[in-house]
Parts: sequence; structure tokens; C-alpha cells
Amino acid sequence: MPRLSEVIAELEKLWPAERAESWDAVGTVVGDPGQEVSRVLFAVDPVQEIADEAVELGADLLVTHHPLYLRGTTTVAASTFKGRVVHTLIKNDVALHVAHTNADTADPGVSDALAGALDVRVVRPLVPDPADPAGRRGLGRVCELDHPLTVRELAARAAERLPATAQGIRVAGDPEALVRTLAVSGGSGDSLFDHVRAAGVDAFLTADLRHHPASEFLADRAGRPLALLDAAHWATEWPWCEQAAAQLDQISDRHGWGLRVHVSTTVTDPWTAHAASTHPTSTAGAPN
Repeated sequence: MPRLSEVIAELEKLWPAERAESWDAVGTVVGDPGQEVSRVLFAVDPVQEIADEAVELGADLLVTHHPLYLRGTTTVAASTFKGRVVHTLIKNDVALHVAHTNADTADPGVSDALAGALDVRVVRPLVPDPADPAGRRGLGRVCELDHPLTVRELAARAAERLPATAQGIRVAGDPEALVRTLAVSGGSGDSLFDHVRAAGVDAFLTADLRHHPASEFLADRAGRPLALLDAAHWATEWPWCEQAAAQLDQISDRHGWGLRVHVSTTVTDPWTAHAASTHPTSTAGAPN
């Protein structure tokens, strides 16, 4: 069996820490470099439910997309919820490694996995990495559909193929407009509106769209019938876990490690229920 340090070295080749944003907190959070690794679990969030799942599974390594400590802390006391995660992992010899913005911009990265889940063809990064001479890395992806879909049909495809959440898929724009080109970005995407506008796509699928940025973007689209599709943050990033697990499987096979690699299906999206609006004024203009 490989040592943790050997597995981490391979993960760092996939998602080098130096490619993370300066504000990010990636890399190994807990774990003994010399410990042996035989089972690995991938998940989006390093929350207590996932730590407990890793322990129950018998995992030696938990790899998550979101950091445990994005900002500094002065305590890992078990009286805090993040401290409880740390205590659970250490007591059970489970290492934790994080790949966040360095996985977002990787080739393949988080948005490649999202595009794959939607069955659309990646053309190029939405925001290319200037340090990548091949032009493959970067934030978000510009994609093409094999056959045009209406916005309504595309939303239905996203709702069918992304993990189910209470939110589902929200749509802004004409539900009957045709979509031939699509920008996607896993996670929060309204900071990318200028890049989406410049890309000249028909629609943008991402998460965490806020009222004012979305409203202003739709009002300033130079007459283009561009639509917005807003999915749950967790749902847009979960496909990366499957992609990353497949990458580690290939590495394990190449080295003859025999790692057992798993993907958590535990829904850690914070929203747990949805009630459709029924007030007459709240449904005016909404698609049927």
C-alpha cells in the first residue's frame, strides 16, 4: 500500500497548490505522511456527516473540494463544529486533503465535470489561465450543444442529470429561447458575468446567483436573448468528485497500488426543502 505522502504527491500533480487563489486554503489539513492508504473517499464538503462517513467506510484519506478552514482559526477544540471534524479524523487515522480553486482551473477541472454531467461539449475555458500555453486550463468552460435545446429543455436536462437538491434549477430569461452555446461554472458564478457576456453564449449555468447582479446582467445584454440557469452550489461541484475519483483510480492502477476509491453520495447542500410560490403576484410571468 502507498504512504499518504505518495498519494498526496500524485494529487498535487493533478491540482498543484500554487495554482490556487491567494485567498484559498488548499492542501493537506490533517494526516501523517507516513501512514498507509488503502481506501479514499471523495466529497464536496468536509462537514461532520462526511467525516463520520469516512470513518464508517474505513477510509484512510478524505479528499474534499471545499476547505475546512478557509480563514484562520485559533482553536480546533471539539466544542466547535470544525474542531469536531478535526478530532474525528485524527482519532480514526483519516487524513484530509483539499483541492479547491486549484481544481476549479485544472485540466480537467470542476467545470469540465459539470459540462460532462450535462452532456455538452467543452470548447475552451471561459476565463483562460494566462500561464497555460495550451489554453486548456482556466475558470469555467464555454460549451456547445450537439443539438439546440430551449432554455426550458436545458433546465430540465440539468435537473435530471445533476444531483437532486431542494432548490432544483432556477431560470432567468425566455424559457423558449434556443440554446446552442452554453457557459458553465461550478460553484458561485456571478463574478464571471463580464466574461460570459464577452463569450457570446446563449446561456450561462452556474450557482449562487444573486438578485441584483443577475437582474443587472439581464438588463445589460445588448439585445441578446441570454438566459441564466441557477443550480445549487453543491450540485454543480459534486460531478467533480466522480471525475477526481476516476483520475485517482487511473493513478492507482498505473502504480499497482490497489486503492479502493469511493465517492460520497451524501447530500451536503444546506437547503433541505422547497415550497413553490402560490401568491398570485409571485407567479406572474413565471414559466408553466
